[in-house]
Amino acid sequence: MSKKRLVVGVTGATGSLYATRLLERVRGRPDVETHLVISSSGVLNLKHELEINRQDVYALADHVYNIRDVGATIASGAFQTAGMVIVPCSMRTLAAVAHGFSDNLITRAADVTLKERRRLVMVVRETPFNLAHLRNMTAVTEMGGIIFPPLPAFYHLPKTIEELVDHSVARVLDLIGIDTGSASWDGFYASQEGDA
Repeated sequence: MSKKRLVVGVTGATGSLYATRLLERVRGRPDVETHLVISSSGVLNLKHELEINRQDVYALADHVYNIRDVGATIASGAFQTAGMVIVPCSMRTLAAVAHGFSDNLITRAADVTLKERRRLVMVVRETPFNLAHLRNMTAVTEMGGIIFPPLPAFYHLPKTIEELVDHSVARVLDLIGIDTGSASWDGFYASQEGDA
């Protein structure tokens, strides 16, 4: 591959801003090619949370697929990718992936990512977790997937919601092998002897 192909699934969980910021971060990069699928609930959340429509988000991706098109290129293991991010990831989608229900293009592409031993990052959005959620997360982890609740970090001293979102997005992209140079951590330096 001359470019890293990144599959992005957007589902109906809250957190649409994570999806749009991830796509914006890689938009126009010569080394990354994005392949986007949005569920119908994901479209509703984009309208509700960000007041944008699907076409606005489609414009951020290189390739766009219909959720029902289970015959699309990204549904095949022969289509080489760097990995897949489901952002945000609903508990319904998590459960479908955990149990191998390839009932739409997002869950099929995730299944293919796992079977081909590629990187799958699921940005799960729900709190608190019930036992079914936790067991499904364990199942996906045992299959090689990465569960990434977008918990905010504060050591980089964020001043805005966008800075919190951007930090999580940078960490997700790092997990796929796409360096944005903004998720690194050099540690604290004690200013006085004896500081811990």
